[in-house]
Amino acid sequence: MSLGIYIQVPFCQTKCTYCNFHTGPAARGLYTPYASAVAREINGHEALYRSAGLPENQIGKRNTVDTIYLGGGTPSLLDPADVAQIVDAVRATFAHELREVTLEADPETITPAKAAAWRAIGIDRISLGAQSFNDAELIVAGRMHRRQDIFTAFDCLRSAGFQNVSLDLIAGLPHQTAASWQDSLDELLRLRPEHVSIYLLEIDEGSRLGREILRDGKRYGSAAVPDEDAMAASYDQACQQLASAGYGHYEISNWALPGFRSQHNSKYWRREPYLGFGAGAHSFDGRRRWANAHESIQYVSAIERGELPVEQREEIGPAQALEEEMFLGLRQLVGVDVDRIEREYQTSLALRVAPLVARGLLERNGEWLRIAPESLTVSNEVFVALLD
Repeated sequence: MSLGIYIQVPFCQTKCTYCNFHTGPAARGLYTPYASAVAREINGHEALYRSAGLPENQIGKRNTVDTIYLGGGTPSLLDPADVAQIVDAVRATFAHELREVTLEADPETITPAKAAAWRAIGIDRISLGAQSFNDAELIVAGRMHRRQDIFTAFDCLRSAGFQNVSLDLIAGLPHQTAASWQDSLDELLRLRPEHVSIYLLEIDEGSRLGREILRDGKRYGSAAVPDEDAMAASYDQACQQLASAGYGHYEISNWALPGFRSQHNSKYWRREPYLGFGAGAHSFDGRRRWANAHESIQYVSAIERGELPVEQREEIGPAQALEEEMFLGLRQLVGVDVDRIEREYQTSLALRVAPLVARGLLERNGEWLRIAPESLTVSNEVFVALLD
């Protein structure tokens, strides 16, 4: 089997108002020691797992690494030499046949020199966090880049030889209108990246903007957030225009031109094994999940002592595994193979599925079950009803 490697880089230039991740600003002096600690964790992961009391883990020996994903945070803030140190550690530690090496980047952090260095390192895919082409929306969201920076960054990447670029947009940012959303879609399609991610703004207690909205506050543009109907309309509009432009919709939030689906992220939706390295990184071996401590200074100190600061551990039982099969599988537009799941988990899904099919929320085609295309904007409601 193949194995994915995820590298967490928790550093950002600023904390976006909508962000609910354990990331944020940090002194640049922390970057290189952090990268060295990640490389050390990768090189010595077997001994570190033993020191943390994790069960003997063989997935790194049995499987060949074919994808690496540097996410965050803003990995493009790192000096290319630090990125190289991490990628080289993966190559030195694991059997590998790399098919995709992704680095997340913010537009304002990209320079011609960095882009060329990334290509030399072996990075072959960039995930570009554009989020919007409207300066007013970018400013209120706390983003550091502006509209023109996206075009400049994209040109840098193309000039450096990147032929696999993913671009993100968020539907529902404060001050977003139907006209500004259309403009963002128009500019995205004009650039024509190989991959597109469209996310609906999440409103929860984990972000400053989410907390403000839930408390009926006024800060961070919370009073100017489009309502749910407007967000759904923006999503539907993106679905139609991306399809017309030749993008295949393969996961709720993701579209790709032929041959450019995210190979690494697809492992998550298929419940395939992956190992995560760095502060806050998660790992999954098919039966267990574990995660490192989120605080980067604590993480580096522990690695330097020869310890792995594991913060979470979870054994995945059959019932939870079944729920994950359904939840993650139905995020994919192709859906789930019901016959396989019923056979592997020795269960019947008929009673769960039938009411949702009758309501038009799910569609059944032979052994395959998927969310009805017109129900994708209410997918969370479908998941709750299915797994309740």
